[in-house]
Amino acid sequence: MPQTATTETIKDISIGIAITSFLFTITVLSPIFDFFYLFIPLPTLYYRTKLGRKYGAIIPAAAVLLLIVMLGGLSITIVFFLEPLLIGFVLGEFFELNLSVERTVAYTCAAVLLIGIVVLYLYSSLSATSIKTLVSENVRKYIELTIELYKGMGIIPADVDKDPDFLKEIHFFFVGILPALVIASTLFYIWATLILAKPILISRNLNYPGFGPLNLWKAPEFLVWIVIGCGLMLLIPETSLKLLGINGLLILMPVYFFQGIAIVAFFFEKKQLPRFLRIVLYSLIAVQLFLWPVVIGMGFFDVWLNFRKLKTAKTE
Repeated sequence: MPQTATTETIKDISIGIAITSFLFTITVLSPIFDFFYLFIPLPTLYYRTKLGRKYGAIIPAAAVLLLIVMLGGLSITIVFFLEPLLIGFVLGEFFELNLSVERTVAYTCAAVLLIGIVVLYLYSSLSATSIKTLVSENVRKYIELTIELYKGMGIIPADVDKDPDFLKEIHFFFVGILPALVIASTLFYIWATLILAKPILISRNLNYPGFGPLNLWKAPEFLVWIVIGCGLMLLIPETSLKLLGINGLLILMPVYFFQGIAIVAFFFEKKQLPRFLRIVLYSLIAVQLFLWPVVIGMGFFDVWLNFRKLKTAKTE
């Protein structure tokens, strides 16, 4: 990896900062294009792989500084946007170790969450506000915005927020499942970045680990019993056990979503569907939320139904 600043290196750093800043800006200023958040890790990962650790780190660092200026100072939003930058950079670090895809995703998720907790602790110290208060207040704001949105769409009654007990229960529930939501979303962004980065890095002859065909990937079979155990916890009247079960299910849902998507990709390739049609169908899965349980169910029941006949193919 080049570690000497050249004109080409400075040009790459400038382009990386510009692309990342553009993605930040359009995500912050336009809720319509908030899906661009998904692409934020890509420039960081690309230039970390191309330029190495020393110069690759300049891009996310500069992007954070520009975001602070754009937001008019430090805010909790910085922590939110720090996650995709960390995903891109940490993935680049683990790419050099040539680990399995499971370890790459797990280690990246653990590192990103640990750094995020440290940053959140530092932010709470600077703002003289406890982490519990920060989390609780932001969850409350999120619930209020969501209720207003749903009221405007006519999905929920206009007077639903007049009941203090209802709001208190919703707030308690979301705070309780927040750890699982954070872990699940981080796993999803890491996996999506792996998929999106592969053609980009390979086309530029940059390092991409030999994970093998991801459309053959399967989750470890023992996870099925954890899912069943978490499901049984929901039948127990104890609130803390129910929350534990929900958290477990939420964390494991992305895992079986990945396996379900691998099954879909396997059959797309087997049927030799045109690239354009594949993009349309993948986009349909992404935007139609009712298809997500179908994909998750395919991944979960693949343990018994073996949709791809992987063991048979291996024997043959």
